[in-house]
Amino acid sequence: MTDHSITSLETLAARYPNPVAPASVAKEIDHVDENYAALIAVSPFMVLATNGPEGLDCSPRGDLPGFVTVRDAKTLLIPDRKGNNRLDSLRNILFDPRIGMLFLVPGYGETLRVNGTATLSADPELCARFEMAGKLPACVIVVDVEQVYFQCSRAVVRADLWSPAKHADRRELPSAGQILRDITARNEAIETFDGAAYDKALPERVKATLY
Repeated sequence: MTDHSITSLETLAARYPNPVAPASVAKEIDHVDENYAALIAVSPFMVLATNGPEGLDCSPRGDLPGFVTVRDAKTLLIPDRKGNNRLDSLRNILFDPRIGMLFLVPGYGETLRVNGTATLSADPELCARFEMAGKLPACVIVVDVEQVYFQCSRAVVRADLWSPAKHADRRELPSAGQILRDITARNEAIETFDGAAYDKALPERVKATLY
C-alpha cells in the first residue's frame, strides 16, 4: 500500500506551491492596534488554547461583548468566570504560559487570532474591575501579546456560520443528560445517572451559576 503521508517541509511545500499573499504577512503585528482593539471590544466569544503536562486543551470563553479587556497595546485581561472547575486552562498556563486565542464576532466574517504568554493574577483591585452580578472572577488571566492578526473570512463563509437557517435542531441531537447517562452506563462503578432529571434542571442551574 502506498504511503501518502506528508512528513517533510519539502513535501508540504509541494502541495501548496502558490506564494504567500503579501496581505497574509502584512496583517500580523506584535501588538493590539486600534483596528484589532475594535474587534476585541465587540467579541462575546473566544476560544483559548493552552498546553500542559497532559497535552493540549482548547476552552470556550464567553461573556458580554468586550469581556476581554485591552489594558494596553501589549496586554489583554481575561476574567476567569465560574465554570466546571476542571481548571484545565489555568493549570496548563502554570505549566506552560504560551497561549493562543481565537475571537469570533457574530455577523462578522473575519476572526481574530492572538498569541502570547499568560500569567494568573488574584490581585483584588484587578478582579474588582470585572465584578458582574455582584460576583468577582476567581482570577484574571493577564496576557502578554506577541502576535495579532485577523483570519480571512473563508472558513466562516464556507460554514455559513451566522445563518439562522443553518442552526441545528436541538431535538435531533443528544442532550447533555443523555450523553452523561450513556457514558456512565458503561461504567459499572458509577451509579445509574438520571439524564432526564439533569436536563430538566440544567437551564435554571446555568442561569443561577453564570457568575
